[in-house]
Amino acid sequence: MELLEMLNSLNGAFHPLFEPVLSLENTYMLDFSAKNPDLDKFDFQNTLQLDQYIFEQVKLSGKQYGYGGYLEDREVYRRSPLFTQGNKPARSIHLGVDIWTTAGKEVFSPLDARIHSLQNNVSFGDYGPTIILEHELDGSTFYTLYGHLSLESLTGLHPGDRVGPGTPFCQVGNFPVNGDWPPHLHFQVITDMMGKWGDFPGVCLASEKEKFREICPDPVVFFRGLK
Repeated sequence: MELLEMLNSLNGAFHPLFEPVLSLENTYMLDFSAKNPDLDKFDFQNTLQLDQYIFEQVKLSGKQYGYGGYLEDREVYRRSPLFTQGNKPARSIHLGVDIWTTAGKEVFSPLDARIHSLQNNVSFGDYGPTIILEHELDGSTFYTLYGHLSLESLTGLHPGDRVGPGTPFCQVGNFPVNGDWPPHLHFQVITDMMGKWGDFPGVCLASEKEKFREICPDPVVFFRGLK
């Protein structure tokens, strides 16, 4: 059985990543693609300007969270050389989802897990503090990645530690510690870590989109209130 099929078969029997639970009533869908003309006026190097724009949009919508990004072709990665390769096309396809919320907000483990790996990915525009959980489901192993965390989230945790479902195990970080992004959680589902530890690409080349779609299925299954 494919992973998404197995996850869907649980019929939403996950602990929510955030409390209150994300729903269509409290969550605003944010667009960071080239189709959004608002992005033309931004200096993407200016984190404060980006922060003000994001949270103003959420506030004006009357919602509590911002959400979006799975397989979105994003303009925002022009902000960091981390996503460029000289004269080659830049990595721009987002492989997870972002939940924009207040710094310090607790994140809960959706399922029983153990800590696969953790590290601080410190480059400008990177994840900053990152935790990867390993899960077993019907004999299959998969992983969930939590990026842009607080530095305190890494304290006292070790690879192999068990994290029970519903356990608050990390917090959303603030800039500049979180990779210098406005406060949000990057959440990604991964079927194959490809030998990586404490890190995994959250953005890929457009030419690699189909390859990574198989490795990183849509995380919306963990946010059934948005479906």
